[in-house]
Amino acid sequence: MTRPLILPALLVAFSLVAQEAPKADAGAPAAAKLTLQAAIETSLKNNLQVQIAVETRDFTRAGLMIEQGAFDWNLTSGLSVSKTQDGFRYPNGDGTFGTLEGTAFNRSLTVGSTKAFGWGGNLSLSYAPLYSFHTGSLYTGSTTNPYDGSFSATYSQSLLRNFGRATTESRLIVARKSAQAADLNFQLSIISLVASTESLYWDVVFAQRNLENKQQALALAQKQLNENQIRVQVGTLAPIEVTSSEASVAQAQQDIISAEAQLLNAKDALIRALYPSSERPLNLEPADAPSIKPLELNEAAAEKQALANRIELRTARLDLESKQALETAANNRILPQLDAFATYTGNAASQIPSEGLAAVNKDLTKGTYPGYTVGLQFSMPIQNRAARGNQAQARANRRQSELTLRDLELGITLEVRQAFRNLDASGKGVVAAEKTRIFREKDLEAEQKKFENGMSTNFLVLSKLNDLNTAKGNELQAQITYAKAVTALEKALGHLLEARKLEVK
Repeated sequence: MTRPLILPALLVAFSLVAQEAPKADAGAPAAAKLTLQAAIETSLKNNLQVQIAVETRDFTRAGLMIEQGAFDWNLTSGLSVSKTQDGFRYPNGDGTFGTLEGTAFNRSLTVGSTKAFGWGGNLSLSYAPLYSFHTGSLYTGSTTNPYDGSFSATYSQSLLRNFGRATTESRLIVARKSAQAADLNFQLSIISLVASTESLYWDVVFAQRNLENKQQALALAQKQLNENQIRVQVGTLAPIEVTSSEASVAQAQQDIISAEAQLLNAKDALIRALYPSSERPLNLEPADAPSIKPLELNEAAAEKQALANRIELRTARLDLESKQALETAANNRILPQLDAFATYTGNAASQIPSEGLAAVNKDLTKGTYPGYTVGLQFSMPIQNRAARGNQAQARANRRQSELTLRDLELGITLEVRQAFRNLDASGKGVVAAEKTRIFREKDLEAEQKKFENGMSTNFLVLSKLNDLNTAKGNELQAQITYAKAVTALEKALGHLLEARKLEVK
Protein backbone atom coordinates (compact mmCIF):
# COMPACT_ATOMS: atom_id res chain seq x y z
CA MET A 1 0.00 0.00 0.00
CA THR A 2 2.93 2.36 0.46
CA ARG A 3 4.45 1.98 -3.03
CA PRO A 4 1.96 4.36 -4.81
CA LEU A 5 2.87 7.02 -2.23
CA ILE A 6 6.58 6.67 -2.93
CA LEU A 7 6.45 7.57 -6.61
CA PRO A 8 5.23 11.18 -6.19
CA ALA A 9 7.81 11.70 -3.48
CA LEU A 10 10.58 10.47 -5.78
CA LEU A 11 9.47 12.81 -8.57
CA VAL A 12 9.68 15.77 -6.20
CA ALA A 13 13.13 14.64 -5.08
CA PHE A 14 14.34 14.33 -8.67
CA SER A 15 13.39 17.93 -9.36
CA LEU A 16 15.39 19.09 -6.32
CA VAL A 17 18.63 17.18 -6.77
CA ALA A 18 19.40 17.99 -10.43
CA GLN A 19 22.92 19.49 -10.48
CA GLU A 20 24.87 21.60 -12.91
CA ALA A 21 28.59 21.74 -13.59
CA PRO A 22 30.42 24.17 -11.28
CA LYS A 23 30.46 27.70 -12.66
CA ALA A 24 33.51 29.95 -12.80
CA ASP A 25 33.84 32.74 -10.28
CA ALA A 26 32.40 36.04 -11.38
CA GLY A 27 35.73 37.81 -10.86
CA ALA A 28 37.84 35.22 -12.68
CA PRO A 29 39.15 36.19 -16.14
CA ALA A 30 37.39 34.52 -19.05
CA ALA A 31 39.42 31.80 -20.78
CA ALA A 32 40.50 32.59 -24.34
CA LYS A 33 38.89 30.35 -26.94
CA LEU A 34 41.60 28.65 -28.95
CA THR A 35 41.14 26.69 -32.16
CA LEU A 36 43.60 24.04 -33.25
CA GLN A 37 44.72 26.11 -36.25
CA ALA A 38 45.31 29.16 -34.06
CA ALA A 39 47.31 27.04 -31.62
CA ILE A 40 49.55 25.80 -34.45
CA GLU A 41 50.12 29.30 -35.84
CA THR A 42 50.93 30.67 -32.38
CA SER A 43 53.37 27.85 -31.75
CA LEU A 44 55.15 28.44 -35.05
CA LYS A 45 55.43 32.14 -34.33
CA ASN A 46 56.80 31.84 -30.79
CA ASN A 47 58.60 28.53 -30.54
CA LEU A 48 62.34 28.79 -29.88
CA GLN A 49 63.14 25.57 -31.73
CA VAL A 50 61.83 27.13 -34.94
CA GLN A 51 64.10 30.12 -34.44
CA ILE A 52 67.05 27.78 -33.86
CA ALA A 53 66.19 25.91 -37.07
CA VAL A 54 66.10 29.21 -38.96
CA GLU A 55 69.59 30.12 -37.74
CA THR A 56 70.87 26.65 -38.66
CA ARG A 57 69.45 27.02 -42.15
CA ASP A 58 71.04 30.45 -42.58
CA PHE A 59 74.37 29.08 -41.34
CA THR A 60 74.29 26.31 -43.95
CA ARG A 61 73.37 28.73 -46.71
CA ALA A 62 76.36 30.85 -45.73
CA GLY A 63 78.53 27.75 -46.18
CA LEU A 64 77.32 27.56 -49.78
CA MET A 65 78.45 31.14 -50.35
CA ILE A 66 81.87 30.26 -48.95
CA GLU A 67 82.31 27.45 -51.46
CA GLN A 68 81.05 29.64 -54.31
CA GLY A 69 83.73 32.17 -53.33
CA ALA A 70 86.42 29.75 -54.50
CA PHE A 71 85.43 30.64 -58.08
CA ASP A 72 85.21 34.42 -57.63
CA TRP A 73 87.45 36.81 -59.53
CA ASN A 74 90.38 37.90 -57.39
CA LEU A 75 91.77 41.38 -57.98
CA THR A 76 95.38 42.12 -56.98
CA SER A 77 97.34 45.34 -57.16
CA GLY A 78 100.63 46.71 -55.97
CA LEU A 79 102.34 50.09 -55.99
CA SER A 80 105.98 50.76 -55.22
CA VAL A 81 108.17 53.85 -55.26
CA SER A 82 111.92 53.56 -54.88
CA LYS A 83 114.93 55.85 -54.83
CA THR A 84 118.39 54.35 -55.17
CA GLN A 85 121.73 56.19 -54.98
CA ASP A 86 124.79 54.54 -56.47
CA GLY A 87 128.35 55.41 -57.42
CA PHE A 88 131.34 54.24 -59.43
CA ARG A 89 134.93 54.98 -58.41
CA TYR A 90 137.66 55.01 -61.07
CA PRO A 91 141.43 55.69 -60.94
CA ASN A 92 142.97 58.85 -62.35
CA GLY A 93 146.35 58.90 -64.11
CA ASP A 94 148.01 60.72 -61.23
CA GLY A 95 147.20 58.03 -58.70
CA THR A 96 144.05 59.63 -57.41
CA PHE A 97 140.49 58.37 -57.80
CA GLY A 98 137.48 59.95 -59.33
CA THR A 99 133.81 59.13 -58.56
CA LEU A 100 130.71 58.99 -60.72
CA GLU A 101 127.48 59.24 -58.76
CA GLY A 102 123.85 58.96 -59.70
CA THR A 103 120.33 58.50 -58.38
CA ALA A 104 117.71 56.14 -59.85
CA PHE A 105 114.00 56.79 -59.33
CA ASN A 106 111.46 53.97 -59.97
CA ARG A 107 107.69 53.91 -59.73
CA SER A 108 105.84 50.73 -60.63
CA LEU A 109 102.17 49.77 -60.57
CA THR A 110 100.94 46.19 -60.92
CA VAL A 111 97.28 45.37 -61.49
CA GLY A 112 96.24 41.76 -61.90
CA SER A 113 93.34 39.35 -61.63
CA THR A 114 93.01 35.61 -61.16
CA LYS A 115 90.08 33.25 -61.46
CA ALA A 116 89.54 29.53 -61.06
CA PHE A 117 86.96 27.79 -63.26
CA GLY A 118 84.82 24.83 -62.39
CA TRP A 119 86.16 22.67 -65.19
CA GLY A 120 89.69 22.78 -63.77
CA GLY A 121 91.17 25.84 -65.44
CA ASN A 122 92.87 28.91 -63.99
CA LEU A 123 93.33 32.32 -65.60
CA SER A 124 95.85 34.93 -64.49
CA LEU A 125 96.08 38.47 -65.88
CA SER A 126 98.72 41.10 -65.10
CA TYR A 127 99.30 44.69 -66.25
CA ALA A 128 102.51 46.39 -65.06
CA PRO A 129 103.37 49.93 -66.23
CA LEU A 130 106.79 51.22 -65.11
CA TYR A 131 108.40 54.63 -64.71
CA SER A 132 112.16 54.96 -64.14
CA PHE A 133 114.42 58.03 -64.22
CA HIS A 134 118.14 58.50 -63.59
CA THR A 135 120.14 61.60 -62.57
CA GLY A 136 123.79 62.22 -61.83
CA SER A 137 127.18 61.84 -63.48
CA LEU A 138 126.93 58.05 -63.26
CA TYR A 139 124.31 58.04 -65.98
CA THR A 140 125.77 60.81 -68.17
CA GLY A 141 125.61 59.86 -71.79
CA SER A 142 122.87 57.20 -71.31
CA THR A 143 119.52 57.56 -72.96
CA THR A 144 116.65 58.01 -70.55
CA ASN A 145 113.36 56.51 -71.68
CA PRO A 146 111.46 56.49 -68.40
CA TYR A 147 108.18 54.87 -69.47
CA ASP A 148 107.87 51.12 -70.00
CA GLY A 149 105.42 48.32 -69.22
CA SER A 150 104.15 44.82 -69.91
CA PHE A 151 100.96 42.79 -70.03
CA SER A 152 100.68 39.01 -69.49
CA ALA A 153 97.89 36.45 -69.54
CA THR A 154 98.37 32.83 -68.48
CA TYR A 155 95.78 30.06 -68.67
CA SER A 156 96.40 26.61 -67.23
CA GLN A 157 94.15 23.58 -67.59
CA SER A 158 94.23 20.31 -65.67
CA LEU A 159 93.99 17.35 -68.03
CA LEU A 160 93.90 14.39 -65.61
CA ARG A 161 93.67 15.11 -61.90
CA ASN A 162 91.28 17.97 -61.04
CA PHE A 163 89.72 17.90 -64.49
CA GLY A 164 85.98 18.55 -64.87
CA ARG A 165 83.26 20.05 -62.73
CA ALA A 166 82.53 16.76 -60.96
CA THR A 167 85.97 17.00 -59.36
CA THR A 168 86.75 20.69 -59.07
CA GLU A 169 83.27 21.64 -57.89
CA SER A 170 82.76 18.65 -55.58
CA ARG A 171 82.85 20.80 -52.45
CA LEU A 172 80.47 23.28 -54.06
CA ILE A 173 78.12 20.43 -55.00
CA VAL A 174 78.17 19.16 -51.41
CA ALA A 175 77.55 22.66 -50.06
CA ARG A 176 74.62 23.10 -52.43
CA LYS A 177 73.14 19.76 -51.35
CA SER A 178 73.69 20.72 -47.72
CA ALA A 179 71.82 23.99 -48.23
CA GLN A 180 68.91 22.09 -49.77
CA ALA A 181 69.00 19.61 -46.90
CA ALA A 182 68.96 22.50 -44.40
CA ASP A 183 65.76 23.79 -45.99
CA LEU A 184 64.24 20.32 -45.67
CA ASN A 185 65.39 19.96 -42.07
CA PHE A 186 63.76 23.30 -41.34
CA GLN A 187 60.51 21.96 -42.76
CA LEU A 188 60.96 18.80 -40.71
CA SER A 189 61.29 20.84 -37.53
CA ILE A 190 58.07 22.63 -38.44
CA ILE A 191 56.31 19.31 -39.00
CA SER A 192 57.51 17.98 -35.66
CA LEU A 193 56.35 21.14 -33.93
CA VAL A 194 52.92 20.98 -35.56
CA ALA A 195 52.49 17.33 -34.55
CA SER A 196 53.63 18.10 -31.00
CA THR A 197 51.28 21.07 -30.73
CA GLU A 198 48.33 19.02 -31.95
CA SER A 199 49.08 16.31 -29.40
CA LEU A 200 49.19 18.86 -26.58
CA TYR A 201 45.97 20.44 -27.84
CA TRP A 202 44.12 17.12 -27.86
CA ASP A 203 45.45 16.38 -24.38
CA VAL A 204 43.72 19.55 -23.18
CA VAL A 205 40.52 18.58 -25.00
CA PHE A 206 40.61 15.16 -23.39
CA ALA A 207 41.26 16.58 -19.92
CA GLN A 208 38.48 19.16 -20.32
CA ARG A 209 35.86 16.65 -21.47
CA ASN A 210 37.05 14.05 -18.99
CA LEU A 211 36.41 16.55 -16.20
CA GLU A 212 32.94 17.15 -17.59
CA ASN A 213 32.30 13.39 -17.59
CA LYS A 214 33.45 13.11 -13.99
CA GLN A 215 31.15 15.96 -13.00
CA GLN A 216 28.24 14.22 -14.69
CA ALA A 217 29.19 11.00 -12.90
CA LEU A 218 29.12 12.85 -9.58
CA ALA A 219 25.70 14.26 -10.40
CA LEU A 220 24.34 10.79 -11.16
CA ALA A 221 25.93 9.30 -8.03
CA GLN A 222 24.55 12.13 -5.89
CA LYS A 223 21.13 11.64 -7.44
CA GLN A 224 21.22 7.94 -6.61
CA LEU A 225 22.29 8.73 -3.03
CA ASN A 226 19.44 11.20 -2.58
CA GLU A 227 16.91 8.69 -3.89
CA ASN A 228 18.24 6.01 -1.56
CA GLN A 229 18.03 8.38 1.42
CA ILE A 230 14.37 9.05 0.58
CA ARG A 231 13.72 5.32 0.33
CA VAL A 232 15.32 4.76 3.72
CA GLN A 233 13.15 7.50 5.22
CA VAL A 234 9.96 5.92 3.90
CA GLY A 235 11.12 2.47 4.96
CA THR A 236 11.48 0.76 1.58
CA LEU A 237 15.27 0.45 1.69
CA ALA A 238 17.63 -0.76 4.36
CA PRO A 239 19.92 1.95 5.79
CA ILE A 240 22.97 -0.14 4.99
CA GLU A 241 22.31 0.40 1.27
CA VAL A 242 23.02 4.12 1.64
CA THR A 243 26.66 3.40 2.51
CA SER A 244 27.49 2.06 -0.95
CA SER A 245 25.87 5.12 -2.54
CA GLU A 246 27.89 7.41 -0.29
CA ALA A 247 31.06 5.55 -1.27
CA SER A 248 30.14 6.03 -4.93
CA VAL A 249 29.74 9.79 -4.38
CA ALA A 250 33.06 10.00 -2.55
CA GLN A 251 34.80 8.13 -5.35
CA ALA A 252 33.26 10.49 -7.94
CA GLN A 253 34.51 13.49 -5.95
CA GLN A 254 37.97 11.98 -5.82
CA ASP A 255 37.88 11.42 -9.58
CA ILE A 256 36.97 15.10 -10.09
CA ILE A 257 39.97 16.21 -8.04
CA SER A 258 42.28 14.09 -10.21
CA ALA A 259 40.59 15.28 -13.41
CA GLU A 260 40.97 18.93 -12.40
CA ALA A 261 44.69 18.46 -11.76
CA GLN A 262 45.06 16.67 -15.10
CA LEU A 263 43.34 19.55 -16.89
CA LEU A 264 45.54 22.18 -15.26
CA ASN A 265 48.68 20.24 -16.13
CA ALA A 266 47.57 19.78 -19.75
CA LYS A 267 46.79 23.48 -20.11
CA ASP A 268 50.13 24.46 -18.60
CA ALA A 269 51.96 22.20 -21.06
CA LEU A 270 50.08 23.72 -24.01
CA ILE A 271 50.59 27.31 -22.83
CA ARG A 272 54.30 26.64 -22.28
CA ALA A 273 54.60 25.31 -25.84
CA LEU A 274 52.68 28.24 -27.38
CA TYR A 275 54.30 31.02 -25.36
CA PRO A 276 57.84 29.95 -24.40
CA SER A 277 59.21 33.44 -23.83
CA SER A 278 56.39 35.95 -24.43
CA GLU A 279 53.57 36.98 -22.14
CA ARG A 280 51.29 34.04 -21.46
CA PRO A 281 47.51 34.02 -20.99
CA LEU A 282 46.18 32.85 -17.66
CA ASN A 283 43.90 30.27 -19.21
CA LEU A 284 43.00 28.69 -22.54
CA GLU A 285 39.79 27.05 -23.61
CA PRO A 286 39.95 24.62 -26.58
CA ALA A 287 37.33 25.37 -29.20
CA ASP A 288 37.67 22.33 -31.49
CA ALA A 289 36.60 18.75 -31.02
CA PRO A 290 37.90 15.68 -32.86
CA SER A 291 35.88 14.66 -35.90
CA ILE A 292 35.66 11.26 -37.53
CA LYS A 293 36.28 11.09 -41.27
CA PRO A 294 36.56 8.00 -43.44
CA LEU A 295 39.89 7.15 -45.03
CA GLU A 296 40.14 8.20 -48.66
CA LEU A 297 43.15 6.05 -49.68
CA ASN A 298 44.27 2.47 -49.32
CA GLU A 299 47.40 1.15 -47.69
CA ALA A 300 49.36 0.71 -50.93
CA ALA A 301 48.59 4.25 -52.06
CA ALA A 302 49.61 5.54 -48.62
CA GLU A 303 53.00 3.81 -48.86
CA LYS A 304 53.61 5.20 -52.33
CA GLN A 305 52.69 8.71 -51.24
CA ALA A 306 54.97 8.56 -48.21
CA LEU A 307 57.97 7.36 -50.23
CA ALA A 308 57.46 10.29 -52.59
CA ASN A 309 56.83 13.01 -50.01
CA ARG A 310 58.69 12.24 -46.81
CA ILE A 311 61.29 14.89 -46.08
CA GLU A 312 63.57 12.40 -44.36
CA LEU A 313 63.89 10.45 -47.62
CA ARG A 314 64.57 13.58 -49.63
CA THR A 315 67.26 14.58 -47.16
CA ALA A 316 68.80 11.11 -47.29
CA ARG A 317 68.85 11.22 -51.09
CA LEU A 318 70.63 14.56 -50.98
CA ASP A 319 73.18 13.07 -48.60
CA LEU A 320 73.71 10.16 -50.98
CA GLU A 321 74.21 12.54 -53.91
CA SER A 322 76.78 14.46 -51.85
CA LYS A 323 78.65 11.26 -51.01
CA GLN A 324 78.58 10.23 -54.68
CA ALA A 325 80.08 13.60 -55.67
CA LEU A 326 82.84 13.19 -53.09
CA GLU A 327 83.54 9.67 -54.30
CA THR A 328 83.81 10.89 -57.90
CA ALA A 329 86.28 13.55 -56.82
CA ALA A 330 88.27 11.01 -54.79
CA ASN A 331 88.45 8.67 -57.80
CA ASN A 332 89.80 11.51 -59.91
CA ARG A 333 92.50 12.44 -57.42
CA ILE A 334 94.29 9.12 -57.71
CA LEU A 335 95.23 10.14 -61.28
CA PRO A 336 98.59 11.81 -61.98
CA GLN A 337 98.75 15.56 -62.32
CA LEU A 338 99.05 16.76 -65.92
CA ASP A 339 98.48 20.45 -66.65
CA ALA A 340 98.71 22.33 -69.92
CA PHE A 341 99.41 26.04 -69.86
CA ALA A 342 99.67 28.88 -72.36
CA THR A 343 101.03 32.35 -71.70
CA TYR A 344 100.82 35.51 -73.74
CA THR A 345 103.20 38.35 -72.92
CA GLY A 346 102.91 41.78 -74.44
CA ASN A 347 105.85 44.18 -74.13
CA ALA A 348 106.18 47.86 -74.93
CA ALA A 349 109.11 49.81 -76.20
CA SER A 350 110.66 52.19 -73.70
CA GLN A 351 109.14 55.59 -74.27
CA ILE A 352 110.67 59.04 -74.00
CA PRO A 353 109.07 61.50 -71.55
CA SER A 354 107.16 63.32 -74.25
CA GLU A 355 105.31 60.14 -75.23
CA GLY A 356 104.48 58.95 -71.70
CA LEU A 357 102.32 55.96 -70.74
CA ALA A 358 99.95 56.54 -73.64
CA ALA A 359 102.51 55.15 -76.06
CA VAL A 360 103.23 52.23 -73.73
CA ASN A 361 99.54 51.30 -73.56
CA LYS A 362 99.29 51.65 -77.32
CA ASP A 363 102.04 49.08 -77.80
CA LEU A 364 100.39 46.72 -75.30
CA THR A 365 96.89 46.94 -76.72
CA LYS A 366 98.05 46.48 -80.31
CA GLY A 367 100.36 43.62 -79.39
CA THR A 368 103.32 45.30 -81.00
CA TYR A 369 105.87 43.11 -79.23
CA PRO A 370 104.13 39.81 -78.39
CA GLY A 371 105.55 36.73 -76.73
CA TYR A 372 104.07 33.24 -76.45
CA THR A 373 104.74 30.24 -74.23
CA VAL A 374 103.01 26.84 -74.14
CA GLY A 375 103.92 23.81 -72.13
CA LEU A 376 102.96 20.82 -69.99
CA GLN A 377 103.60 20.06 -66.34
CA PHE A 378 103.46 16.51 -64.95
CA SER A 379 103.67 15.15 -61.42
CA MET A 380 102.69 11.88 -59.73
CA PRO A 381 103.23 10.53 -56.21
CA ILE A 382 105.03 7.21 -56.32
CA GLN A 383 102.62 5.28 -54.06
CA ASN A 384 99.81 7.81 -53.77
CA ARG A 385 98.56 6.21 -50.56
CA ALA A 386 96.83 9.36 -49.31
CA ALA A 387 94.65 9.60 -52.43
CA ARG A 388 93.85 5.89 -52.33
CA GLY A 389 92.93 6.09 -48.67
CA ASN A 390 90.60 9.02 -49.39
CA GLN A 391 89.08 7.02 -52.22
CA ALA A 392 88.39 4.06 -49.91
CA GLN A 393 86.79 6.34 -47.32
CA ALA A 394 84.63 8.05 -49.93
CA ARG A 395 83.48 4.67 -51.27
CA ALA A 396 82.60 3.48 -47.75
CA ASN A 397 80.67 6.69 -47.03
CA ARG A 398 78.70 6.32 -50.24
CA ARG A 399 77.78 2.71 -49.42
CA GLN A 400 76.79 3.75 -45.91
CA SER A 401 74.47 6.42 -47.33
CA GLU A 402 72.91 3.88 -49.69
CA LEU A 403 72.23 1.47 -46.84
CA THR A 404 70.90 4.28 -44.65
CA LEU A 405 68.52 5.34 -47.40
CA ARG A 406 67.29 1.80 -47.88
CA ASP A 407 66.82 1.30 -44.16
CA LEU A 408 64.94 4.59 -43.93
CA GLU A 409 62.63 3.53 -46.78
CA LEU A 410 61.82 0.28 -44.96
CA GLY A 411 61.25 2.13 -41.70
CA ILE A 412 58.93 4.67 -43.30
CA THR A 413 56.99 1.91 -45.05
CA LEU A 414 56.46 0.19 -41.71
CA GLU A 415 55.54 3.51 -40.05
CA VAL A 416 52.93 4.24 -42.72
CA ARG A 417 51.42 0.78 -42.43
CA GLN A 418 51.16 1.06 -38.68
CA ALA A 419 49.75 4.60 -38.82
CA PHE A 420 47.25 3.56 -41.48
CA ARG A 421 46.07 0.55 -39.50
CA ASN A 422 46.02 2.47 -36.24
CA LEU A 423 43.79 5.12 -37.77
CA ASP A 424 41.49 2.50 -39.26
CA ALA A 425 41.27 0.70 -35.92
CA SER A 426 40.79 4.00 -34.06
CA GLY A 427 37.91 4.97 -36.32
CA LYS A 428 36.21 1.64 -35.73
CA GLY A 429 36.99 1.96 -32.03
CA VAL A 430 35.19 5.31 -31.87
CA VAL A 431 32.06 3.79 -33.42
CA ALA A 432 32.20 0.81 -31.06
CA ALA A 433 32.79 3.01 -28.01
CA GLU A 434 29.85 5.21 -28.95
CA LYS A 435 27.58 2.18 -29.24
CA THR A 436 28.83 0.88 -25.92
CA ARG A 437 28.10 4.19 -24.22
CA ILE A 438 24.57 4.30 -25.67
CA PHE A 439 23.88 0.75 -24.53
CA ARG A 440 25.28 1.51 -21.07
CA GLU A 441 22.98 4.51 -20.79
CA LYS A 442 19.98 2.36 -21.70
CA ASP A 443 21.19 -0.40 -19.39
CA LEU A 444 21.42 2.04 -16.47
CA GLU A 445 18.02 3.49 -17.24
CA ALA A 446 16.47 0.04 -17.30
CA GLU A 447 18.19 -0.98 -14.06
CA GLN A 448 16.98 2.20 -12.35
CA LYS A 449 13.40 1.46 -13.40
CA LYS A 450 13.70 -2.09 -12.10
CA PHE A 451 15.11 -0.72 -8.84
CA GLU A 452 12.20 1.71 -8.53
CA ASN A 453 9.80 -1.22 -8.93
CA GLY A 454 11.63 -3.34 -6.38
CA MET A 455 13.05 -5.74 -8.96
CA SER A 456 16.72 -4.81 -8.57
CA THR A 457 19.21 -3.80 -5.94
CA ASN A 458 21.17 -0.66 -5.18
CA PHE A 459 24.39 -2.60 -5.84
CA LEU A 460 23.33 -3.39 -9.39
CA VAL A 461 22.32 0.22 -10.06
CA LEU A 462 25.70 1.47 -8.84
CA SER A 463 27.43 -1.19 -10.90
CA LYS A 464 25.57 -0.04 -14.01
CA LEU A 465 26.46 3.54 -13.15
CA ASN A 466 30.15 2.65 -12.97
CA ASP A 467 29.84 0.83 -16.30
CA LEU A 468 28.37 3.98 -17.87
CA ASN A 469 31.15 6.16 -16.47
CA THR A 470 33.74 3.75 -17.84
CA ALA A 471 32.03 3.71 -21.24
CA LYS A 472 32.03 7.52 -21.40
CA GLY A 473 35.71 7.61 -20.56
CA ASN A 474 36.46 4.97 -23.19
CA GLU A 475 34.48 6.86 -25.81
CA LEU A 476 36.35 10.08 -25.07
CA GLN A 477 39.70 8.28 -25.12
CA ALA A 478 38.79 6.66 -28.45
CA GLN A 479 37.99 10.06 -29.97
CA ILE A 480 41.27 11.59 -28.81
CA THR A 481 43.19 8.52 -29.94
CA TYR A 482 41.59 8.89 -33.37
CA ALA A 483 42.54 12.57 -33.55
CA LYS A 484 46.16 11.77 -32.69
CA ALA A 485 46.13 8.88 -35.17
CA VAL A 486 45.07 11.31 -37.90
CA THR A 487 48.06 13.50 -37.09
CA ALA A 488 50.38 10.49 -37.03
CA LEU A 489 49.18 9.28 -40.44
CA GLU A 490 49.42 12.70 -42.06
CA LYS A 491 52.92 13.07 -40.65
CA ALA A 492 53.84 9.60 -41.90
CA LEU A 493 52.49 10.44 -45.37
CA GLY A 494 54.57 13.62 -45.45
CA HIS A 495 51.76 16.12 -46.05
CA LEU A 496 50.95 17.35 -42.56
CA LEU A 497 51.78 20.96 -43.50
CA GLU A 498 49.60 20.81 -46.60
CA ALA A 499 46.73 19.33 -44.59
CA ARG A 500 47.02 22.24 -42.15
CA LYS A 501 47.34 24.76 -44.99
CA LEU A 502 50.77 25.90 -43.84
CA GLU A 503 53.49 27.18 -46.16
CA VAL A 504 57.13 27.17 -45.14
CA LYS A 505 59.30 30.00 -46.49
